[in-house]
Amino acid sequence: MVNRLSTRAPTAFSRTGELKILKQFPGGAAQGGYDRYVKHVLQGNLFFRAGRQGQYDLDNIRQYQPRNTLFWLIFLVLLLLAIIRIIFYKYFSDLFRAFANPTLSQRQLRDQLSQTPFPALLLNIFFSISLGLYLFLLLRNSGFITNYNIYLLIPSFVALIGTIYFIKYFVLRLSGWLFGASDLTDGYIYILYLINKVLGIVLVPFLVILAFCSPQLASAGYYISIIIISLFIVYRYFRAYHLIKSHISFSRFHFFLYLCAFEIVPVLIVGKVVLVWLNGNA
Repeated sequence: MVNRLSTRAPTAFSRTGELKILKQFPGGAAQGGYDRYVKHVLQGNLFFRAGRQGQYDLDNIRQYQPRNTLFWLIFLVLLLLAIIRIIFYKYFSDLFRAFANPTLSQRQLRDQLSQTPFPALLLNIFFSISLGLYLFLLLRNSGFITNYNIYLLIPSFVALIGTIYFIKYFVLRLSGWLFGASDLTDGYIYILYLINKVLGIVLVPFLVILAFCSPQLASAGYYISIIIISLFIVYRYFRAYHLIKSHISFSRFHFFLYLCAFEIVPVLIVGKVVLVWLNGNA
């Protein structure tokens, strides 16, 4: 069945072709040659043959995925990062200089960065937002989150990251005061939050990839982001090791025990609790 007829005027080629075909039928066009031509077309064309079994072209219903909220969330994240960079451009530049040059940062840039606490607070909040949104997208694409409420899970992840690092900051400050090692804990806190700020910025392109790209590209972005996060963690512990080594004497085995007890095990426990909570709410 033809749904739509062309309204274009016939070309010279089409007229010539029709006349040649009409001459093959006796009686000419005036004696029903055109009707016979149409009948011939209907019998010979694959799509108009009568008596053939019908063929159905059925398409699967595409599942609707609400992405408007996610789009605006990532848009606000990009907008916040742009505002911080424009307003606090010098702090932004010093931050990456301190990250790339550990020797220079310990002597000069550390004091400069500590004199501007407001942009530091904004980037710490930005890190919590960026990492919380990244964890949500990571778990969603991995299949751990199926039936989810975006208005509940993303703020929960952001609040969880912020709470963990606030508790860590308080414990480090308290430990430095109790054991008389305030300079050491201040240096470690500086390294910890310096790398966190840069990591929160680096994760922004991967938020876009994991949220809106095809599954193949999102999978590649997933593995690349995991590698980058691992490198950041190794770099943080590398700088922390040399900082602590310059203040107190200890063995590498003791440093490894510290990493297992205060860094790795809490992360595993929190991750297990989150997965159990997600499975319970699925």
